[in-house]
Amino acid sequence: MKSARLLLCLLSGSVLSSLPALAAETQPASSKQKAVHPAHPAKTAPATPKAETIIVRSRNGSGTAADYRTKDVALGPLGTRSVLDTPMSIMVVPHDVLVNQQSRNINDLVAYVPSAQLEMRGDPNTSRPQSRGFEGDVIANTRMDGLNMVITTPYAAEQFDSLQVLNGLAGALYGPQNPAGTFDFTLKRPTDRMTERFVVGTDSIGAPLESADVSGRVGRNKWFGYRLNLLNQNGEGYVEGSHLRRDLVSGDFDIHLSPKTVIQIDASQYTYAERGYPGGFAYSTAIQLPQAPDLGQKGYGQPQAGYNMETDTAMAKIIHNFNDNWSLKLGGLWQNAARNVFSTSNQLLNSAGLYKQTVSAALTANDFVAGSNMAYLNGKFRTGPLRHQIELGTNGYVMGNYNPTSSTGTITLGEATIGHPKRFASTQPYYSGRYKSADTMNQSLLAGDTISLGKHWSIMGSLAWSWLSTNNYAKTGTKTSSYTRSAAFSPMTSLMYKRTDNQTLYFTWGRSLQAGTTAPAGSANVNEVTAPLLSEEYEVGYKILIAKRMQVNIAGFRMSRPFGFVDPATNVYGNFGNQRNYGVEFQASGNITENLTFLGGMTWLDAQLLDTNSTKTSNKQVVGVPPLMANALLDYRLPFLKGAAVNANVHYMGRRAANVYNTTFAPSYVTLDLGARYATHAYGQPLVFRFGVNNVTNQSYWASVYPSSINGVSSATNSAVAGLPRTYHFSIELDL
Repeated sequence: MKSARLLLCLLSGSVLSSLPALAAETQPASSKQKAVHPAHPAKTAPATPKAETIIVRSRNGSGTAADYRTKDVALGPLGTRSVLDTPMSIMVVPHDVLVNQQSRNINDLVAYVPSAQLEMRGDPNTSRPQSRGFEGDVIANTRMDGLNMVITTPYAAEQFDSLQVLNGLAGALYGPQNPAGTFDFTLKRPTDRMTERFVVGTDSIGAPLESADVSGRVGRNKWFGYRLNLLNQNGEGYVEGSHLRRDLVSGDFDIHLSPKTVIQIDASQYTYAERGYPGGFAYSTAIQLPQAPDLGQKGYGQPQAGYNMETDTAMAKIIHNFNDNWSLKLGGLWQNAARNVFSTSNQLLNSAGLYKQTVSAALTANDFVAGSNMAYLNGKFRTGPLRHQIELGTNGYVMGNYNPTSSTGTITLGEATIGHPKRFASTQPYYSGRYKSADTMNQSLLAGDTISLGKHWSIMGSLAWSWLSTNNYAKTGTKTSSYTRSAAFSPMTSLMYKRTDNQTLYFTWGRSLQAGTTAPAGSANVNEVTAPLLSEEYEVGYKILIAKRMQVNIAGFRMSRPFGFVDPATNVYGNFGNQRNYGVEFQASGNITENLTFLGGMTWLDAQLLDTNSTKTSNKQVVGVPPLMANALLDYRLPFLKGAAVNANVHYMGRRAANVYNTTFAPSYVTLDLGARYATHAYGQPLVFRFGVNNVTNQSYWASVYPSSINGVSSATNSAVAGLPRTYHFSIELDL
């Protein structure tokens, strides 16, 4: 860690300034200045001197403008387009939200998107994001600057600039993926102006943190840009006796070879460790889900149990603009996401809340090694009266899953009740060995065109031809199952009508493939991989920009996909059923008044399982999917006290089915987060104080419920993860 920090610091310092300067033509377009040639002096009478006015503008602290509206979005092969010109439901959680809400991990950001939620697998940092009631994949639905990344591993929010969520199907743009939307996390990039941002703070009981964000450009004509992020947090978490450690080193670099060509290089290492944090609760379909616990109490987690995780990422891109109409983008990402899981597990024994607690070193995948790629050619041209925006390209990924070969086994700690947890002593479990348990490959060829039919109408069409491969392996290295598919087809088409420049009405239809699922243990065809699933979507939407400051999006949709389960009659696993979701979503972002900013919306959703060949599970609500969810973030800059602002975030989650039979439910809940900040200057430099309280009312609630297997038999189990108690955040930021 120390050597990595030293290397990054050297790269940003005087070493770079001593490198040979590039020629003048390598100057970035954004920093060009026109040469001013003085005219020859004329022999005229001297003019009367005019009074000069000098305007001095002081810089403000990061995020204090609370700019929550995003005008443009990045859509992979489509390039960057205006939100109004995209026939899809898209919402962005911008940088100012990350800063003002003092976000610590990227999964926190999902709560601000009213159509999305987290499926927590025992810890908020290892969650799977969902959109419109569909579960996301480990890698196919999540991206870092447009390249596939592993999501079931921690990331520091301090490394990123924003989160962009595309709800609905996107297989025609990104290749095979679950119909759970596309979550794209955007990295911070070097800034033209030299900036140095330092933050110190603390969370909850006492987890102090220090971070530095340094950025600028050096060299002749500023040909080399750098952005360095360093983070350290170490201390006690929100529950007494727990421990949290976070360390980040990341570097983002721009190398301008010419005004038209730039190379972007990014590398990071993030380590995350925790002890004493609570685990999830597992329960059978015969048990009624009890009231959620208050995780602020000691005993739901044990000091000898927790996680050790490390995520190493390296990424490179080259972007070349041939001219104003044609551009080329090439990129690749490599990632190693390792995790040691030895957390507590709680098995509910009855509906009254009695549970048995165990701890073990999990034999599930503990290392994901992934590589992803992209190559896009974008162009604009005319054919007679028609204007075209075309895209040609490819994207895809490969990923290997690695599991331990053995562990010390499960240690039973004891029994307790949800209302009265206990501390138990034991040794720390561990595992050893390593074998490759699975590998996955997806690669797609892409083509598309957006045709403008005059001033008001346009048509967009996109196609993807995909190659898929899935293999599973035993500990001995023997292949237990495999599946391949070539030239699988995913189309999407849209019709857009712009009555005026500030509003768009659209209709979109699409189909999308995703990799097949694997038959679970106990089925007659265990480990067999099914054929790819084909999802379908119909969406109609309306977007309007009100008074040039408030973006409002409304969309109605119907989505479906095959669903796998074990047939009760034959005990064979297959894609026999169907999940059908339809709903309406509302999104808004921007300024309500000059000082009041809003980000949020609400989604009504009906998600059901159909044709499961069992009356117990057919025509039932999908587990964990609420019929109504909403979020509203308000930020108000006090006009009577310069630099002061307050914010409030209200999050609502409706009642959710807690098992496949719909015989028990997780009740609805509302949480309230409050915050305040004060921005001033110290010796001319921006200084910002921030204080926030999440879950102000200390509401106890089930943040996530999900099934272990949706198969309609008596052995089906479920899991529930409780939400965080009241937590505190305080920070001081100095910008130089």
